Amino acid sequence: MVGDPVALTIRRTIPRPPTALIDRFRDTPTGFVTDAMNGRGSAHHAIQPLAPSMRCVGPAVTAFCAPTDNLAAMACLDFVQRGDVIVIAAQADAFSAVIGDLWALWAKRLGVAGIVVDGLVRDVPGLLDADIPVFARGHCANAGYKNGPGEINGAVSFGGVPVAAGDIVVADGDGIVFVPHAQADALARVRRGETLGFWDAAGLAARGAVRWID
Repeated sequence: MVGDPVALTIRRTIPRPPTALIDRFRDTPTGFVTDAMNGRGSAHHAIQPLAPSMRCVGPAVTAFCAPTDNLAAMACLDFVQRGDVIVIAAQADAFSAVIGDLWALWAKRLGVAGIVVDGLVRDVPGLLDADIPVFARGHCANAGYKNGPGEINGAVSFGGVPVAAGDIVVADGDGIVFVPHAQADALARVRRGETLGFWDAAGLAARGAVRWID
């Protein structure tokens, strides 16, 4: 028999990329980042900034929220560091808001670099006054519950894109792109125009492991 569900699952330690690596994406348009990722990595186009000029870059702290619930979103503020981007995977819930202005103001005080929500927000005038980048599918006055189940810093799907805690979030007026932690250094070098070696052609040829047919 299945017992009562766990209300919240929390991973407290995540692999944040070095600041120097994050800085290499700071002034890079999202379109350039997706170009380096073979045209992929951008979340659903319906998730837009509250103001066109909003932009943020930083490591992802993820919060998975069940429909109409925001427990994980509320609790994740206890696990952020300065410069993080909070990624709230609310499964495109269109019934109730996940966060509001008081929550966003507290996130700003903690040094959070931005908030992206695959769902709705509320208190838009207050969110704009909080002076922190916020991306969402829309806004609604309905409030969510705090019952769970939810998860903090687990792997999530956000706007159709898989995201892990510690991935680099790059968000601007064109969209939200997630750079996998393991690929971030190589992608940053592609952006700078460096030539990367994806296979050891000379080494394979030296041991006769390549057959040339032209």
